[in-house]
Amino acid sequence: MKLPEDSLGERFGASRTIIRQALERLSVEGLVELRHNRGAAVAQPSLEEARDLFELRAQVEDLVIARLGAGLTKAQERALLDHIESEEAASDGPPAISIRLATEFHILLAELTESPVLIRYVSEIGYRCGFTLSQFSRPHSTHCGIQEHRDIVAALKSGDAATAQRVARQHLDQVAARAQFNGADFNGFSHLDALEPYASTVRAKG
Repeated sequence: MKLPEDSLGERFGASRTIIRQALERLSVEGLVELRHNRGAAVAQPSLEEARDLFELRAQVEDLVIARLGAGLTKAQERALLDHIESEEAASDGPPAISIRLATEFHILLAELTESPVLIRYVSEIGYRCGFTLSQFSRPHSTHCGIQEHRDIVAALKSGDAATAQRVARQHLDQVAARAQFNGADFNGFSHLDALEPYASTVRAKG
């Protein structure tokens, strides 16, 4: 799918200069291909790239959970549960929105560690995995994933980091298993919806 700068600027309310900068950032993160004299287009990951992304994501999120292993504060627990409620409210809507919210649950976990390194890498890897799923995942119910998020929060609340890590690993394994990664059939989703997290950042800086 092509990503014309003028259409993106109109959709996200940003100048072509800002859109070009955002596309360059997305290119560095592997989400967009910048083609000489042909503009930008959505990147298509290979099977090997997709597998590596999900394995790397699981290992980084192990570190996040270990950092939170001493237990959650009431404020942290409330923030996570509020986010899960947002996931539930969106579960019957567009798949790209549900995928984005599910990804942002994991980013919220990283933010609770207050580690800039973990926040950065979970965000970048998480959005890239979410974008891949938006393109190639099979239709499925989101309710299982939401319950797994609740199970992660419950384990962290009790200070059981090992259980939280096990549930998170199984959860990510199931998410990866739903992906086809063969490029044969694209879902009818909006790439612009999947790019919204990046657009929000651009708007904030603009």
